[in-house]
Amino acid sequence: MMLDTPTSHSEFILLTTHGKVAQVTLNRPQVGNAFNDAIRHELPRLLEMIDGDDRYAAIVMNGAGERGFCVGADIKESRTVGSSVQERRRLKDNAWIDRIAGLSKPVVAAIHGYCLGGGLELALACDLRIAAPGAVFGLPETGLGLIPGGGGTQRLPRLIGLGRAMDMLLTGDRVTSDDALRMGLVSRVASNADSLVAEALAVASRISARPPTANAYAKEAARSGLEMDLQAGLTLEKTLFSLLMSTTDRAEAAAAFRDKREPKFTGN
Repeated sequence: MMLDTPTSHSEFILLTTHGKVAQVTLNRPQVGNAFNDAIRHELPRLLEMIDGDDRYAAIVMNGAGERGFCVGADIKESRTVGSSVQERRRLKDNAWIDRIAGLSKPVVAAIHGYCLGGGLELALACDLRIAAPGAVFGLPETGLGLIPGGGGTQRLPRLIGLGRAMDMLLTGDRVTSDDALRMGLVSRVASNADSLVAEALAVASRISARPPTANAYAKEAARSGLEMDLQAGLTLEKTLFSLLMSTTDRAEAAAAFRDKREPKFTGN
């Protein structure tokens, strides 16, 4: 599906294009970009539209304003809590963060300020996380008598290891960007807060210059492999590798290297 315009926006989510990179900005700065029902519904739909639009090859997600990337769910938003069965059904039917994790195009989270609760779960669903100096990460849910419900108990241990994840989950303690870098929660820390988005866009632009099918298969192999034993993961890797060998982009990459020119990839 193609987007109607190269640049568009809604009340709570902004879309800006930078060549082949789509920048998606959470736009509720007055409440730390806490997500409401509108964002829960709009964000996955927008990202899935971008994912199906051949004009884009990578996505950067960030938060508007100075307070932070996202402080999680807006607890001031009124919502009737049903029975335990109804609540579990609601979470299953509204697994919007899982839909983001399932995108085929690489997603880079540019994180500044607070990245808490559901905001951290949203960042965990992205492929790369780049933090501004002084960014703060945490999962406070157990202190509220809850547990993370958007993938935090599953994605965080897979990313940083069980011991460190349990520390964050059970104590609710927050970690800064430097600690997050050391434990592997983020892959990079930007030079400064002002350059965060520019640096994230630069990384996404480098990714977007690579063959899109190779990017998608690399994501599939790595993410799906986490759910398999090693042998099954290696088999999947070999299968996807073999499929890429016959693509036009693979041949173009080899020809461009031989001819000492920039490749022109088509996604075929």
